[in-house]
Amino acid sequence: MKNAMLTLNAGSSSLKFALFDIQGGGIAEAFRGQVEGLHGEAAEFSVKAAPGSGMPSFAPRPTVSASHVAALHEVLDFVHQFGGGRKIVGVGHRIVHGGTQFTKPIRVYEDELLEMRTLIPLAPLHQTHNIRCILAARKVFPEAAQVACFDTAFHRTHNWENDTFGLPPEYYDSGVRRYGFHGLSYEHLVDELRGFAPDIAEGRVIMAHLGNGASMCAMKDGRSISSTMSFTPLDGLAMGTRCGQIDAGVVLHLLTDRRMSVDAVSQLLHRGSGLKGMSGFSHDVRDLEKADTPGSRAALTYFVHRARYEIGALTALLGGLDALVFSGGIGEHAADLRERICAGFEWLGLSLDAERNARTDRLLSADASRVKVFVVAANEEKTIAQHTLSFLPALQESRYSAP
Repeated sequence: MKNAMLTLNAGSSSLKFALFDIQGGGIAEAFRGQVEGLHGEAAEFSVKAAPGSGMPSFAPRPTVSASHVAALHEVLDFVHQFGGGRKIVGVGHRIVHGGTQFTKPIRVYEDELLEMRTLIPLAPLHQTHNIRCILAARKVFPEAAQVACFDTAFHRTHNWENDTFGLPPEYYDSGVRRYGFHGLSYEHLVDELRGFAPDIAEGRVIMAHLGNGASMCAMKDGRSISSTMSFTPLDGLAMGTRCGQIDAGVVLHLLTDRRMSVDAVSQLLHRGSGLKGMSGFSHDVRDLEKADTPGSRAALTYFVHRARYEIGALTALLGGLDALVFSGGIGEHAADLRERICAGFEWLGLSLDAERNARTDRLLSADASRVKVFVVAANEEKTIAQHTLSFLPALQESRYSAP
């Protein structure tokens, strides 16, 4: 029986999973899949098997799973049915918020779960689902190591001035600070960049993870120095349903002058804004491009504007720019938006090659472009699996006398 690891990655509107075989001290992907479109009208389940794995693939198909809980049960049932007799010895989880407590991957016990629950208010679209994945996987695979990998950990290399707000110091000391997110994605992207462009990877790079959740990260010497997301995943770029950057005075106005409840404001900012709120009907860029309505055009224009704004700001922090890397569902597939985001940066030495961009080649920039532009597929699952593997030699060890 093969030993294998499962990874679970619950996003705001999706649940991604992957199965990795453990071979010769390393990992080999057997299959990956996702349930996307959760909390919408048309959720879909899909699976892609790795070549030579002997596993089945399934094209996107409608699913009755309308929530993360239902999707999780569907995923775990699939792994049981099609796992090929593999023994799951480790389950790696993406945990969106690690606060100040968690700065590296950990094996999860009860104390850690309690700490993670305290961070739910800081990532309400994600953290609850992340924790539910741990609880469900622990029941289905009771002997497996449950390993938590934190999206915020990658950004703990920031200087104080990049992490603080203009508040009295006691707020920073108590955890009110900029954390940054999508760290597992950025960790993978910089590893990939080191593989095919090592000199550039150690230079001044902006990574753009653009999806239903969207952020950018400025890196120097392969380390994060600043991120567009801050205290929560609500800040920064416009997103699928999240507003992104907003004046705190707007929140006060909604609460006091408009008499909105705290829950109503939270719902507006997290689920009723961004591309969906501005367009009036969808968070999906594909729907917006196809519809071509005044609302959809306005939403995409604002999305591009915010992306360009942040590229300029991060370039200033870096003292210049050597490379821009697109990733995520939008970054990897929306060629028109990539072109619009890059347009007008010729003064920076950045120019796209139109044909490369249309084909989505790995290198998108023109030969004469001083700033290189790449597209790299997101693969948080691989990073999670690699971290989980590091815990497996200690599988039989326990921190507690009781099981």
